[in-house]
Amino acid sequence: MSEPRLSGRVALITGASRGLGAAVAKRLAAEGAHTILLARTQKGLEATDDAIRKAGGTATLVPQNLREFDKIDAMAAALHQRFGRLDVLVSCAATLDHLGPTGHFDPPVWQEIVDVNLTANWRLIRALDPLLRLSPAGRAIFVTAAAARESLPYWGPYAATKAALEAMVKTYAAEIAQSTVRANLVDPGPLATELRFAAFPFEDRTRLTAPENATEAFVVLAEASNTRNGEIILGGA
Repeated sequence: MSEPRLSGRVALITGASRGLGAAVAKRLAAEGAHTILLARTQKGLEATDDAIRKAGGTATLVPQNLREFDKIDAMAAALHQRFGRLDVLVSCAATLDHLGPTGHFDPPVWQEIVDVNLTANWRLIRALDPLLRLSPAGRAIFVTAAAARESLPYWGPYAATKAALEAMVKTYAAEIAQSTVRANLVDPGPLATELRFAAFPFEDRTRLTAPENATEAFVVLAEASNTRNGEIILGGA
């Protein structure tokens, strides 16, 4: 029997309480990684943790709001103290709120979308890059969407933050090209998640891909043998 593909690796997954984040966390744990589960919802984190442990995996829970930016720095310090490094970062947390004309969003809603989808990812890079560099093969993976590239009507704040995320991650990837760290993005396509249902409440959900079926790309990019850098991988399979 072959060794699990991520055996011994330490992986932090944001948005791990539900949807794609929970699915990725379970898959990485099944592949041998020790998973650090970050999300706001304690109950959701515990459900993901229960599933991981039932399957024989291990997890550490971090109930935390990514908009509390200073806590990201504190978390990085705690991870360094406990693990001495971080091998994999998978940033799945995102928010849409609702669709609407770009000029009709209330400023607090706009700010929340920017905070979660963009600024929190910058704070994660800022805080965790040193830990990724302490790994023999640090891997950072961020989730994007077609809205970043297709200029879809009514997706203004979400599309803007995802486009900015793509630019930021590609820039970061260029900066780390000579190191042992690699950074990439995954666009898994339409998934049967609450974020998708908020955008398309009347869509036939049976035709959407389950998050559990969109995790292979994350495993590939998380492997120490991965050499891809600064790319957008379409589809999670």
